[in-house]
Amino acid sequence: MKKYEYTEKKDTRSGFGAGIAELGRSNPNVIALTADLAGSLKLDTFIKENPERFVQCGIAEANMIGVSAGLTIGGHIPFATTFANFATGRVYDQIRQSVAYSNKNVKICASHAGLTLGEDGATHQILEDLGMMKMLPNMTVINPCDYNQTKAATLAIAEYVGPVYLRFGRPVIPVFTPADQKFEIGKAWTVNEGKDVSIFCTGHLVWEAIKAGEILAEEGIEADIINIHTIKPLDEEAILASVKKTGCAVSAEEHMINGGLGDSVAQVLARYYPAPLEYVGVHDTFGESATPDQLMQKYGLTADKIVEQVKKVIARK
Repeated sequence: MKKYEYTEKKDTRSGFGAGIAELGRSNPNVIALTADLAGSLKLDTFIKENPERFVQCGIAEANMIGVSAGLTIGGHIPFATTFANFATGRVYDQIRQSVAYSNKNVKICASHAGLTLGEDGATHQILEDLGMMKMLPNMTVINPCDYNQTKAATLAIAEYVGPVYLRFGRPVIPVFTPADQKFEIGKAWTVNEGKDVSIFCTGHLVWEAIKAGEILAEEGIEADIINIHTIKPLDEEAILASVKKTGCAVSAEEHMINGGLGDSVAQVLARYYPAPLEYVGVHDTFGESATPDQLMQKYGLTADKIVEQVKKVIARK
């Protein structure tokens, strides 16, 4: 099992803030928009350095999406920012009609996704957003795993032409990927190579998968751990290569099992290489108010749960 060390913890939303600040210096076409959440989305540096390229839309998310779509016609690259719940559930119709349908070059950048929003509770903890967004034609969906990968993804989507949904979060988590990495949209990252089970993970659950891999290694189980940071387009080649080697898989995500990464993996396996698959995710329920750690424990989004599901799926081979 390859060892991953970290010296600090940072929130992935700060990785986005660092990335868009860098874009503000290097790409004059980038414009940042927000719906009354500039501080929460870490836009302060961008705004300070580029006040003429910042649009405060207020608490009017649908209008923000429409403005963003319009800005692309003039060649601008709008980064529309708000909480994930408001960026998807509240404005799905506007995204479908004004962005995805017409294939506009809008970057929808969503913070505070999943259960780890914590104490704000179920009304803000959207667990359906990856499924909602991946179903839209033309939409690219990205869910990076730490500060450095989120920054790299932010830089990458500015170069990509087309609608993008970039998802990140509020809690501080280990920074374990390289600071100088090049983010490749649609290309999975092999975290660890193994022969006994494939673990397909995304977002905050990548670090939990790494911890699970260490536990499993002590028991003689070698896990092939794959970071699926791009939910769409999905790296089907990487998924199939891994499962053909291991014969079984576990998916792990901070999202509803219905419609999430696990569903995407299941579709690939059903079409091309049927194999046992178990899931780690939220089971058809809303969240509640508690600390992020308490919620991750209660809803089974942990290394221990991944280990449990790995043993279950290996027994099915």
